[in-house]
Amino acid sequence: MPRAVIAALTVLLGVLLVQWLPRLPPYWSLGVLSLVAAVLGWRCPRWRWLSCVLLGIVWAAWRGASGMDERLPRALEGRDFVVIGTVAELPQARSDATSFNLRIEQATLDGKPVALHGHLNVSWYDTAPLLPPCSRWHLLLRLKRPRGLLNPGGADSERSSLERGIIATGYVREDPDNKPLGSHGFCVNGVRDAISRGIAARVHDPHDVALLQAFSVGDTRGLEQRDWEVARANGVSHLIAISGFHVGVAAVFGVWLAMLAYAIWPRLGWRLPRPQAQAGAALLVAGIYSALAGFGLPTVRTLLMIAVVAIARCSRRGGSGVQSLALAMIAILLVDPLSVLEPGFWLSFVGVSFLMLCLQARGRGLRAFLHELSAGQMVMTVSLLPLSLWFFGEASLVGALSNLIAVPLISFVIVPCALVGVLLMALCPPLATPVLWLAAQLAHAQWWLLEQMASWPGAHWYLPTVQSWALLLALLGAVWLFLPRGVPMRWLGILLFLPLLVPPLDLPAEGAFEAWVLDVGQGLSVVLRTREHALVYDTGARYPSGFDLGESTVLPSMHALGINQLDVLMISHGDNDHAGGAEAVANAFPNASRYAGEPVRMKIPMQQCMAGQAWQWDGVSFRVLNPAADKFTVRLSAKDDAIADQKAKKNNDRSCVLLIEGHGGRLLLTGDISMKAESQVITALDPGTPLVMLVPHHGSSSSSSTTFITAIKPAFALVSAGWRNRFRHPRPDTLARYAAAHVAVFNTAEQGAMPVNFPADGEPERRQGWRQRDPRYWRE
Repeated sequence: MPRAVIAALTVLLGVLLVQWLPRLPPYWSLGVLSLVAAVLGWRCPRWRWLSCVLLGIVWAAWRGASGMDERLPRALEGRDFVVIGTVAELPQARSDATSFNLRIEQATLDGKPVALHGHLNVSWYDTAPLLPPCSRWHLLLRLKRPRGLLNPGGADSERSSLERGIIATGYVREDPDNKPLGSHGFCVNGVRDAISRGIAARVHDPHDVALLQAFSVGDTRGLEQRDWEVARANGVSHLIAISGFHVGVAAVFGVWLAMLAYAIWPRLGWRLPRPQAQAGAALLVAGIYSALAGFGLPTVRTLLMIAVVAIARCSRRGGSGVQSLALAMIAILLVDPLSVLEPGFWLSFVGVSFLMLCLQARGRGLRAFLHELSAGQMVMTVSLLPLSLWFFGEASLVGALSNLIAVPLISFVIVPCALVGVLLMALCPPLATPVLWLAAQLAHAQWWLLEQMASWPGAHWYLPTVQSWALLLALLGAVWLFLPRGVPMRWLGILLFLPLLVPPLDLPAEGAFEAWVLDVGQGLSVVLRTREHALVYDTGARYPSGFDLGESTVLPSMHALGINQLDVLMISHGDNDHAGGAEAVANAFPNASRYAGEPVRMKIPMQQCMAGQAWQWDGVSFRVLNPAADKFTVRLSAKDDAIADQKAKKNNDRSCVLLIEGHGGRLLLTGDISMKAESQVITALDPGTPLVMLVPHHGSSSSSSTTFITAIKPAFALVSAGWRNRFRHPRPDTLARYAAAHVAVFNTAEQGAMPVNFPADGEPERRQGWRQRDPRYWRE
């Protein structure tokens, strides 16, 4: 095996070992490891591979520790800072707020300088002015450390913040001293923004504009959530914005430009050899194109690969594709060892590695190109299937066909046409309009086809959380399947996919059930499963920005837990933090029965839940304890007035209170009831098996009376609340009442998603929350 490949794999191993640590080693230990690595590399040639592993550990741990140390100190969370900074990247303007990345130049707290260095994720609500890229601002900001939601199948935003260098998040406070301070003049993001505005001025259809902006300069601000759903259903998300593949196409264009120059002026060869000129042109054009993309991780990764090949060619050194790939990996790990935290790192290197392993040159010409294109899509689809399920919890079975159509059309027709239009905007603006019109028509037709294919069976294919051993077996199976012809029984590689594609599910026994209180911030969502049925109680919020916790948290959690059907959707009451995500869940499971405490406040039709409603699944009983039926008796002649009055006067005491009782334990879901409604729940609740309770109204002072807690006598209680929420839920006085009754309270803000098992032959068991179950050094 070439030395470059061994060095790349061993350094990668060292970097990966660090990412599994719950906490990073102290700096002094990294110094010791560096010394050991240096001695091994110098004095013990046979142990140089271990030296590379140790260097990978030291470099990754040092970068990770530096990133964590740069975060806002915990003692300063929730304070107001005066910050002078520059708007980085492209701001996202929405109806409710403008979100932007601010690079800190200086910061003060109470008039004293504070050592803050890095980037901030900032939102400016309501009165946000125009925020041009690269503009400098003097702002009053309230900041906190990066912290995200942790759920089964959910994204890890704290990991992403570390990789992107985000040291704090916050929002702009109203202050008369908030003002612009000019700009730094020329900047790449300013050019990207100007190009985006130029495209919008020449193309009329807003959706076509958004697609061309994404294809041309990687500006995805105009794309809606539906667009990303279509892209995921077709497996073409990598083509929507400027991707690594497009950078490679740009490099080929640079080679063609050099060939054209030498064809026109042959004497150039006297001054500069053509191979070196082609390599330099490829790197130059790829670099310019990567700058237009904002130097995103996929483009930087491809640019480094091209740079490795170009440098080798310019230095007259030969090298195989495997060596070039290994050198590119080493370069990326040296520049940014934390890039291994991003799925794109693995999808790129694994995909390219499989293409090198499985595809063999079959001559030149159209036939060979079509063969490599079709075979390459099959290789990529099968080989990246395990990683797609590992990282995203879903895959697309129509992705091979979609990419077979979309890759050549987007990469070789639409993108070049759009870039020609962008170039003409600078050289001859009148000619840019018809070229961009043509690109828009092509993009429109391509997207129409993708929308049709997104509705095909198998476009969205979900599997439960993938185990690491099943992932490794599936990758090994992919290698076996695509070994060269002549290797016997290659088809047996399919068998190694079975643990991935048909995972074992540990379903509750008869009379048992499981519940997960999801981490949805300041809101509520509970997923419950018996052996053959499932129920969702509340769905979290939907925000004016369009971010929907039903879509981003509840549905992925259900898929990760292996829940593919929903029997009942119950929304306790109409407040957004409980009901906002209901529409997304209902659309995903249209056959589920729907109940709500305040159906007239819901955006979708739902039935009224009432005390006395009951049913049974798999030996588990369900009974509604609140609201009482007499609260909803209205006169027919005044029906419209009653509905209007009910909409205007929301009432937390109308919350559906649901009791779930199995053979070994009970769960009480209380919504947002106050002390006024607690007496009815006490009356309706019979003595029985040990009970676990959801703390009413997130632990507000107006709920959880001493009488209620004493009468219920829960084994333990669960509360769903947001980290450092503005209501200070759960309130200290409420927690004191539980403590006085010797009832332990566990909070999603501290635990993440909380699973509870109610076995048929034992007492309720609270399992580790998601934040404690899989600890990592970047998590709070």
